[in-house]
Amino acid sequence: MLNVALFGKTAKQWHEENPDADGNIRDYATLEQLLVLANLESLNAEFIKLGLQQLERLVKLNQTAISQIQSLMHSTTVRALKE
Repeated sequence: MLNVALFGKTAKQWHEENPDADGNIRDYATLEQLLVLANLESLNAEFIKLGLQQLERLVKLNQTAISQIQSLMHSTTVRALKE
């Protein structure tokens, strides 16, 4: 579910689209995507504790991913880390 929230596809879909790729979708993720993914993992665990259903968690996680990616794309700190 985290891959769908962040990348818009499952790991299986990614593998089908990239049959010659070594590794998995996360191996090809950007620094920003990896940072957001770590946050989504923690957030998803909290949502599960709160008893949120899968679809509701997916919507909230996707909204969070979009917001965080946008913030990170404009972050001077992240740009400095990439250099």
